[in-house]
Amino acid sequence: MTKVAKRKATQKDDAKPHSSSQEDQKEIQKAAPRAKRGKVGSKAEPEDQMKASSSSQEIQKESKKEAAPRAKSIKVAVKHKPEPVPEYFEDKRNLEDLWTAAFPVGTEWEQMDTLYNFNWNFSNLEEAFEEGGKLYGKKVYIFVSTEPQLVPYKGENIVTCIPVVVVVVSPVPPSDKIGINSVQREAEEIVPMRQMKMDWVPYMPLEDRDSQVDRMKSQIFILSCTQRRTALKHLKIERLKKYEYCLPYFYDPLKEDELEQNTVVQIFFPLEPPVVCEFDWEFDEVDEFTDKLVEEEALPGDQKDAFKEFVGEKIREAKKAIREARQARKKAREEMREEIKAAFQNMKFYKFYPVKTADTPDVSQVKSAFINRYYGKAHEVL
Repeated sequence: MTKVAKRKATQKDDAKPHSSSQEDQKEIQKAAPRAKRGKVGSKAEPEDQMKASSSSQEIQKESKKEAAPRAKSIKVAVKHKPEPVPEYFEDKRNLEDLWTAAFPVGTEWEQMDTLYNFNWNFSNLEEAFEEGGKLYGKKVYIFVSTEPQLVPYKGENIVTCIPVVVVVVSPVPPSDKIGINSVQREAEEIVPMRQMKMDWVPYMPLEDRDSQVDRMKSQIFILSCTQRRTALKHLKIERLKKYEYCLPYFYDPLKEDELEQNTVVQIFFPLEPPVVCEFDWEFDEVDEFTDKLVEEEALPGDQKDAFKEFVGEKIREAKKAIREARQARKKAREEMREEIKAAFQNMKFYKFYPVKTADTPDVSQVKSAFINRYYGKAHEVL
């Protein structure tokens, strides 16, 4: 065999197994499911290969889990947060806001906020309405006034306005009028309450406010004022000052009025500065009184005659007022119904001061039975 023939035979033998492998590859491709055609230029993987790959990964993970040694359980001490301490709020007392609901008559507008600088405690007033108390089951009319006093507080003496509650026990309102009077005013003025936007209004205890209780059946009435503080700037000074000079008015036609027994007149002689004094026509002589004022340089010498005439006029006005008051009292007594007469005869006045507490001034040494010039003295001070 020539060299060329041998080379050809060798090439044929080498080519046989190559062709055989190509045929096997074709058979495998025929048997395998066709891969989904992807976009041009993307490589698509057969689903079986993906499943097989994921399955093998899961098997490997499981085997690793089984092969991995178990970690020893370690007990960790857990710090428990302390349970929050529940907050307890005191229930509001049934009559807790009774004294704040009433209008503080005669108090300067600028001083009203200072009334609430202290948490004044009127538990004595609240207890009086409980069973066995002085006011239990009784119809009452309440007003609040203020008394500036020097009182001890935490080792010091301070001047403060003390709220005072006056309770009138009566089946009928004690009065529907307000007195307006001060040293600066020339004459006393008695006007209807409504003229000063005041009136007796029912007070509802806390336990009755959410119920359908008839307000007209209330046993507690307070003196209220509807004048808004925001509107004060629109009032004239004279009108504004009237509120500061207001006093709850009371007139008992069965008793002789203090005015009928009074012989003192208030003098406010208009000068710069004004001459302010009291003159008692029962004990004082006009000439001597005037000369003394001149000596003390309280009155200029050239004003002596004018001053004496002024005092004489005030005396005549006061005596006329006394005569008219006596006539009015006599007429009222004659026209008064028996039930009203009985109401005046049995009327009682109680005056309540705040009780002593750790955070309020001690007022025990400044208590007084005097209410005002119309009501006179209280029957009892608490």
